[in-house]
Amino acid sequence: MKKPIENINVRERFLGVFILVIVQSLVGLIHIFLGSVMILGTSVAPYSTSSLIYSYYTLAFGLLTLFFTILLWAGKRLGWIGTVAIFLFVTIADTIAFFSLFNVLGIPKIAGLGEIPYSLIILCYLLQSHIKLKYAI
Repeated sequence: MKKPIENINVRERFLGVFILVIVQSLVGLIHIFLGSVMILGTSVAPYSTSSLIYSYYTLAFGLLTLFFTILLWAGKRLGWIGTVAIFLFVTIADTIAFFSLFNVLGIPKIAGLGEIPYSLIILCYLLQSHIKLKYAI
């Protein structure tokens, strides 16, 4: 008899959590790198204020993503809460930016095309009952 996919474990974690941690670690590291490069770039060749704000937002997003990913891997409740909060924020901020309602962070409209569906998929996964149970939510 085959094991249901939600029961497959890797290093005592659900397979989905294992994959999520790998992907989110890469996302966090990429955003830390890009945010740092953008900050250094704006100090060398000044851009608009929104570019500088977006640079710091990108760096902060990367740091928070990496921090909550580590906690998620460690099985900490705060890791689940922080990860869900980040994905909710990204979904709302990208939707607002996409429709040009209020974009104080300077988020490019094109970013929402990939980030919104990805965030919604991850939120649907993290809000499943067996995942919430694992993190005592």
